[in-house]
Amino acid sequence: MSILDIRVLGDPVLRKPTKPVIEVTDELRKLIANMFETMYVAEGIGLAAPQVGRTDRLAVVDVEGAKYVLINPRIVSTQGTRKEMAEEGCLSIPDIYGDVERPATVTIRATDENGNEYEATASELLGRCFQHEIDHLDGKLFIDYLSPLKRKAAMSKWEKAKGEYPGSIRKVRSEEKGEHHHEHETEM
Repeated sequence: MSILDIRVLGDPVLRKPTKPVIEVTDELRKLIANMFETMYVAEGIGLAAPQVGRTDRLAVVDVEGAKYVLINPRIVSTQGTRKEMAEEGCLSIPDIYGDVERPATVTIRATDENGNEYEATASELLGRCFQHEIDHLDGKLFIDYLSPLKRKAAMSKWEKAKGEYPGSIRKVRSEEKGEHHHEHETEM
């Protein structure tokens, strides 16, 4: 397995909708394994293919041991009208956080690494992570949900930080740990 470079805000791949995966191959399984390894080293809980420069409709998630491969995922329903506000972060926008309102419970349909279709219903952090990663596959980022004022503040902070990522690439190394780790942090 190998650790992949993470694309950061400014790389056009993050804003492009992905293409459906036609076939689950050994090459795709290797990409999935590399994405999990990259996510763990970067101390994230979710990682979508565009974040590693790929246009496949694919994401990986591991929230408190609930590990999912999401191939061609889509949200099939949200339960109730209740939405929850919680802080989100993103491996592609390091050290920037914002409160995002999302449906409290979501049901997704996806294919796993063995080609089996499944449905999963989740709430709280796992449900939020599913929604965040599926957004990535549609070219959306969590900052798109922020109020204009909060988005402007986040972008101002990012303008100061983006110089640390030449070519919009975040090099992640296994010997490095994140600069800080909030107690309730959810970098996806």
